[in-house]
Amino acid sequence: MSDLLTPIPASSPYYDLGTLTRPITTTSPDAQEWFDRGLRWAYGFNHAAAAWCFEQALLHDKYCPAAYWGLAYSLGPNYNKPWEVFDEADIKRTVEKCHSAIEEGLKLDNGTEVERALLEAISTRFPVDRDSRTHNEWNINYANTMVQLYNRFPNDIDIAALTADSLMNLNPWALWDISTGTPASNSRTLEVQAILNKALTTPAGYNHTGILHLYIHYIEMSPTPELGLVPGDRLRKLSPEGGHLTHMPSHIDVLVGDYRRAISSNWDAVVADEKYRKESGDLGLYTFYRVHDYHTIIYASMHCGQYFQAIKAVDGMEDSLSYDVLRVESPPMADWLEYFLTVRPHILVRFGKWQEILSLKFPEDKAVYCTLIATIHYARTVALAAIGKINEAKEEQILYKQAVQRVPKSRMIYPNTCHDVLAVGDPMLDGEIEYRKGNYEKAFEYLREAVRRYDNIVYAEPWGWMQPVRHALAALLLEQDRVEEATVVYEEDLGISGTLPRACQHPNNVWALYGYHQCLKRLGRNQEAVIWEKQLAIALAVADVSIKTSCFCAGASEREIDGNNLSAKLCCDGK
Repeated sequence: MSDLLTPIPASSPYYDLGTLTRPITTTSPDAQEWFDRGLRWAYGFNHAAAAWCFEQALLHDKYCPAAYWGLAYSLGPNYNKPWEVFDEADIKRTVEKCHSAIEEGLKLDNGTEVERALLEAISTRFPVDRDSRTHNEWNINYANTMVQLYNRFPNDIDIAALTADSLMNLNPWALWDISTGTPASNSRTLEVQAILNKALTTPAGYNHTGILHLYIHYIEMSPTPELGLVPGDRLRKLSPEGGHLTHMPSHIDVLVGDYRRAISSNWDAVVADEKYRKESGDLGLYTFYRVHDYHTIIYASMHCGQYFQAIKAVDGMEDSLSYDVLRVESPPMADWLEYFLTVRPHILVRFGKWQEILSLKFPEDKAVYCTLIATIHYARTVALAAIGKINEAKEEQILYKQAVQRVPKSRMIYPNTCHDVLAVGDPMLDGEIEYRKGNYEKAFEYLREAVRRYDNIVYAEPWGWMQPVRHALAALLLEQDRVEEATVVYEEDLGISGTLPRACQHPNNVWALYGYHQCLKRLGRNQEAVIWEKQLAIALAVADVSIKTSCFCAGASEREIDGNNLSAKLCCDGK
C-alpha cells in the first residue's frame, strides 16, 4: 500500500465499493470520502483495508472523531477473528493501537452526540485490564453498550448494523443449535434477529451492505437459510469490487442447492479480490477471504460434478498461497491458511482420479504443510483401496494417522480445528479398507461413524470435510444391493426425509440425485422416479463428467485403467 505519511487525494482512482456513506464531522471532503471507503471495507470484512482508509481520513483531518472510532473498530476482533484466536504479539499490537486511537478521539471537543457515543462504546472493547485471556467480559460489555446505543438511536442504520455485529461476536459461528434448529443456548440470536429484521423493512437497511452481510451470517445456520436469498441477491451487486460481499450470497446458494450461481458469484469475487491483491500488495489475513472465494467455487463444483471448474479454481487458489505467506508467524498465517492447500486431494477423491492421487508429490517443509501431508496420505489410502491394493492401503493408513499427530492443535479451518476435520478420515479409511476385504458389515459400521463425525463438524460454509460421507456409504450399500438402506441415506443427504439438520443437507447435488433415482427405479417406485427425473436431467446436464454412482469408490476395481489415469466408465448402471 502507499506510504501513510503522505495523504492521498480521494479523487485518485479507487475500487468501486458502492455508494454507502455516513456523514461525519469533518471540514475535509477527502476525509469524508476516505471514511466512507473505510466503512465500506469494514462492512465487507476487509479490515486491513478499512484501517488504512481510516488512517487516510485522519491524515486529511486529524480532528475527525469518527475516523478514530473507525480505526479502533476495524483493528479489533470480528466474526471471523475473535479474541481467542489472536496470538499474544497480535493482541498486544492491536490493543495498544486501538487504545491510542480511542484516546485521541476522546480528547477532541467536537463531533456529534452519536460520534462521541460510538467512541465511548468502542472503548469498552479494549479495557486497560487484560487479565482475562478469553476476553468474554470485554465482548459482553461492548455488546451491552451497543444495545444501549441502539435504543438511544433506533433509526440510525449504522448503529443497527454495529449492534447486531457486537451481539453476533459473542457467539461467532454458533448463533444456532443446528441439531434442533433453535437459537443456541446463551446466545443473543433473537436480539440479532429483531434488529436485522427491522432494518430490512427500511429503504436504508435494504441498501446497506453491513445489514445484508450480517443477515446472511445470521440466517445461514438457521433451519430456513432460504430467507437469505433476497437479501443475498441485493448484496451481490452493491459493492462490485468488494470481493467478500460479492461472495457472501453464495453461502445461501450452496445451502439451497444453487451450485451454478455459487460458482458464478465467486468467480466475480475472485476477479475483485485478485485486483485488490495485485494493487495493494496485501498478503495479510484478508488472504483468508480471497482464497475462500476459490474454496467455495471448488465446493460448489464438486457438488454439481464440474471437475474442470474445480481444477481451475484450485490452481488459482494454490497460486495465491505462497510459501512466504504461510511462513509468517504473527499472526500465524499457516494456522489460518494451510488447510486450503488440502483441497486438491479431496477433488481427486471426489472425481475418482486414483492415479493422479498416487502421483501427488509431498512438500518438503513438513511443519508448514503438515495438514496437506496428512490429507495426501488420506487420499492415497482411498485410491489404493479403490484399486484393490489392500496391503498398501493399510500401510498408507498408518502414515495418515502418524501425519495427523504432527498437525498442531492451533491449525484450523475456522471455526473448526484441522484435527476435528481430519477425524472424519479415520473411520472413513477403515470403512474403505474393510469394504475391499469383503467385511461389509464392519465397513458400513465404520462409514456410519464417519457420517456421524461429518455431521458434527462445527458449521462452516463450505463444510470442513469436502465430500459428504453419505455419498460413499450409499454408493457402497447400493453396490451390495442394500437398496432400501441406500435410499434412506440419499433421502437424508438431499433433505427429503427432513431427519438431518438443515446445514447437513445437500439439496440438488447431482451425486445423490443420481443414486436416489437409481434406488427408486430398483424399488419399483416408478412414479416417484419420474418426478425426480427432470431434476436429475438438469443436474446431469450441468456436470462435466460421466456420473454413474454417487461415489467413484463404488465399482472402482471394475474400471478400466487408461494411460496415467482411471477412466470414469463404470461397468454397471443401477443393476
